[in-house]
Amino acid sequence: MEPRNFDGDADRPRSAGAKQTGRVLVIGPYLRVRAGSADAQSESYVQRDAEARLDEAAGLARAIDLVIADAIIAPISQIRPATYIGKGKVEEIAALAKSLDVELVVMDCALAPIQQRNLEKELHAKVLDRTGLILEIFGRRAKTKEGSLQVELAHLNYQRSRLVRSWTHLERQRGGFGFMGGPGETQIEADRRLIQERITKLESELKKVQATRRLHRAGRQRVPYRVVALVGYTNAGKSTLFNRLTRADVQAADMLFATLDPTLRALNLPHGGKAMLSDTVGFISNLPTQLVAAFRATLEEVLEADVILHVRDISHEDAEAQQSDVDAVLRQLGINPDDSGRIIEVWNKIDRYDVQQREELLNIAARRPEDHPAMLVSAVSGEGIDALLAAIEERLAAKRTTLDLSIDAADGAGISWLHRNSEVLAKELHDGRFDMTVRVDETKRDIVVNRFDAVPHLSAP
Repeated sequence: MEPRNFDGDADRPRSAGAKQTGRVLVIGPYLRVRAGSADAQSESYVQRDAEARLDEAAGLARAIDLVIADAIIAPISQIRPATYIGKGKVEEIAALAKSLDVELVVMDCALAPIQQRNLEKELHAKVLDRTGLILEIFGRRAKTKEGSLQVELAHLNYQRSRLVRSWTHLERQRGGFGFMGGPGETQIEADRRLIQERITKLESELKKVQATRRLHRAGRQRVPYRVVALVGYTNAGKSTLFNRLTRADVQAADMLFATLDPTLRALNLPHGGKAMLSDTVGFISNLPTQLVAAFRATLEEVLEADVILHVRDISHEDAEAQQSDVDAVLRQLGINPDDSGRIIEVWNKIDRYDVQQREELLNIAARRPEDHPAMLVSAVSGEGIDALLAAIEERLAAKRTTLDLSIDAADGAGISWLHRNSEVLAKELHDGRFDMTVRVDETKRDIVVNRFDAVPHLSAP
């Protein structure tokens, strides 16, 4: 469906068809940003295309099987405290919602509780903002117990601020004695108390999840496997790339938030080494803070990763704005998106370009600073995957020491220990001794040097 601009003398809405279950009207109330304003001059500001934003909002609605009756852009000059948009636009949208006979109006913005309630009264329909819509998607997609706990916690924190005084007549027994006692607990107070009790319980359960993750992570750290994490905007192709790199069979679909629960698989590197590759939940613009907080246990895999692959859908018209959104979430997690020693930018979906466009893209990538390269790949066709694996191996090797040593072939325990605790790059038998080149973590360097009389390797393979 083509989005339409609903601004003053815009085209009038089409006539409504037959009533369908789950029909929804998607509204894009996007704030106009003047060229000379402080927001436009901000270094972090990236102009997003209004039609692309509206298309994304419609995609979010389709992700929970809603039928899009219409999707329109309603540009605003300022945010109104009562209804977010101006009175005139509220009346126009109310008329459109009535003519289309919709049951739900999705506002592609974050609404305050009072704004949501006022809009529902004026539009005579259920109103859902961007945060509520994303929470609804996450609630449906959570498969594991951990994912369900995280989504429920985020949803309760969101719901707690939106309790309305609908049942104030249902007061419980008056407190105190006689006429001196104050009113008893109202229904809304009881609801808030029950929600808070549930939140406390969920937070306790998630702490156990974090403790379990720490144990698993400690177990991985005892072996020479490093962690590589995939991050990126939702639908950038992370899961498809994950499957290509690990030969796994993780669900990958052309759908927003197709992957929710994190997945870990072994990643084979070009010179025989291994790493653990982690696929994480996709990011999105205006990602609800409740979700960032609730999914911190999951996103700890990103925090602890040795290398982070920032996967970008380079063919998307809003690719630059999406990069800015991902960078903002990484900063929220305490990760510097400009850390070139840790983050590799992956430009995915180059298969969507013809030969000439691909050459232009290669030239753009070649002009980037050496410490901020871009790896061009197609997770679908496999193009560029070998170069990406080599880059991953190079980054991981930079944090490890390569050593040469000679060990008696009869020392089976020592050889076994090296295979368990280091990355064996070369191994040759000469006169009853194994000449070996190994790569070890800095924490095990001194052990290898002292036990096996190892020396630094002059030129790592």
